Amino acid sequence: MSIRSVLVTGSSGMIGTALTRCLHADGYDVYGADVKSNPWDEELDAATEIVDLREREALRRLPTDVDAVVHLAAHSHVRPLVERPEGALENVTMTFNVLEFARKNDIQNVLFASSREVYGEERQLVYDEANTQADRGESPYAASKIGGEAMVTAFSRSYGITTSIARFANVYGRFDVSNRVIPLFIARSRDGRELAVYGAEKLLDFVFIDDCVDGLFRMIDNHEKVANATVNIASGRGTSLLELAQEIDERTPRESEIVVEPSRTGETSRFIADVEKARRILGYEPEYDLGEGLDETIPWYLDRPSALKRVESYSDESAF
Repeated sequence: MSIRSVLVTGSSGMIGTALTRCLHADGYDVYGADVKSNPWDEELDAATEIVDLREREALRRLPTDVDAVVHLAAHSHVRPLVERPEGALENVTMTFNVLEFARKNDIQNVLFASSREVYGEERQLVYDEANTQADRGESPYAASKIGGEAMVTAFSRSYGITTSIARFANVYGRFDVSNRVIPLFIARSRDGRELAVYGAEKLLDFVFIDDCVDGLFRMIDNHEKVANATVNIASGRGTSLLELAQEIDERTPRESEIVVEPSRTGETSRFIADVEKARRILGYEPEYDLGEGLDETIPWYLDRPSALKRVESYSDESAF
């Protein structure tokens, strides 16, 4: 059965906004669910139900006549959940509530957004989908995604729901007003302020939002090919945080000093995703290298001072 109607949780966030726009443009019936309104798109905002997914009864307000649920909603940052670990429990609770919503309303397809954090901190550099175990979690956030994946798999096996899992690398681009490293570096570099790199050895996989959404769209549009499967959505390239800071500094009006600090607890230090499975199954091919992605991203922020202000005042309390 083809999927033509989709409920997207976390629809007002970066990935949610970009994905719902993409699906709507392709003719899908799209419904959103988020704890906050969508500040970027009035049409999407009108189709968004304001709901706290931590409260199971609140999900009764969501549309049930859909072919699939894409569950993006989460506290999606490592550091805040190290400082406030109960957010990890809330992530698992939201995932359980969404799965129960799907089960009780006979929604047969659920796509769960996971993270490269499930791979943990190992000696290898490049990770395929098989390189994960429950004891590799480095942070409460990682544990919440490992637990979420386990819950998704259990519901698939116990109740026959067709599920798929997308493991994102570090997604960046328009619509992100969190204090992730790229928007934070842009905000500070715009004013010529110091850029702090936590870990000289840190090497990560940064994937531009358009490539991320292309991967998700392919998973939805070809859902039978990824039934009960896990797929990395990433660039397949590694970039050091030092290189990232330099690339951003070169593209902003003022020069910033770049300083290297020790790595922080709970953060993965070296990761590149293997995207061969996505290539083979879905024909996924990331189009943007880091420079091209930053050339799209930085002007978007510089044209929106209010977005950069929100980056610097960001609180994870309203992030899902």
